Amino acid sequence: MFFDSADIVESVFLGVALAMDAMAVTLANLLAEPHMPKAKKIAMPLAFAVFQMAMPVLGYFGGMLVASYIDAYAGIVSFVILGIVGGKMIWEALQEMRSPGEAASSHLTWCGLFVESIATSIDAFIVGVSFAATGKSIVLYGSMIGATTFGCCLAVLVLGKKLGERFGVHAQVAGGAVLVCIGLKALLI
Repeated sequence: MFFDSADIVESVFLGVALAMDAMAVTLANLLAEPHMPKAKKIAMPLAFAVFQMAMPVLGYFGGMLVASYIDAYAGIVSFVILGIVGGKMIWEALQEMRSPGEAASSHLTWCGLFVESIATSIDAFIVGVSFAATGKSIVLYGSMIGATTFGCCLAVLVLGKKLGERFGVHAQVAGGAVLVCIGLKALLI
């Protein structure tokens, strides 16, 4: 199976575009929890990459049946999920500012990572539906989207750790605000 170089370049650019939300969420998580355990740090790029790769495949093979429903509610679902997670991060940071040491710090849970992975990959499902309609290679595009997302989120790990350690609880507020803004963008666009 050979792929045209233009398709490879297009799939990488599409992968970067689809990875933007996952990168922002990775950064927000690191800002909220700068001393996150290594296992969770590595789990973020892996989870985001797996979902960003799987959703176009699901969209390609089964999406024509449910694409209109998912497209109609994708913004609302993403807004609610990311709004709750971001709002919780902001609330906990404000509590920490008011009473240092007393408020529980925000920690990414495995369930939280799963939910974030779904929320950031809903648009990839719709892209998969378009692949089926246009005859694009789901093998090439799905794998490149996943690989690009992994690489981009991995790069954010280095930057996010430094920012989280330097700015502490203020970074947590910023991270929560980023998640809320991504949710608003999903709702409005």
